[in-house]
Amino acid sequence: MIIRAASPEQYDEIGALTVEVYVDGGFIPETSPYAAELGDTANRAASADILVAELDGRIVGSVTVARPGTIYARLAAPDEIEFRMLAVDKSVRGRGVGTTLVRHVLALAAAEGFRGVVITTMDQMVDARRIYERLGFVRVPERDSEVAPGFVLPTLEYRFS
Repeated sequence: MIIRAASPEQYDEIGALTVEVYVDGGFIPETSPYAAELGDTANRAASADILVAELDGRIVGSVTVARPGTIYARLAAPDEIEFRMLAVDKSVRGRGVGTTLVRHVLALAAAEGFRGVVITTMDQMVDARRIYERLGFVRVPERDSEVAPGFVLPTLEYRFS
């Protein structure tokens, strides 16, 4: 598996994969404004890094990495990286794609001298939550994010020793 920066000609494919995971996966409704944001990889790439996982020559996963102070780093403190929109093609789930992408983000944050990594997730994202917890992310309820009335996203953080 290769983890690398996405290229602009792949943005539509990445957007389609991300929408498939989040909308078709039942995590957000198709009518949500967030669905359009998930599909607009080019817009995300203007403010964040888009990484892809390639397996056997095809894109099977992606993640958006946001630096503090940027539009996609909604929770990150100045000494943290935030990642969002982790998406793994259902045909390769269980093969370590999500774990490899998250480990890459952790390595990137460490190499750049950040104190930690922060993310929001959803309670129903059981597989992703298992990855995060297995890698050492912990829940920090005081940082939870209410994105709509009564709709709170749990926040997890990883701290480097």
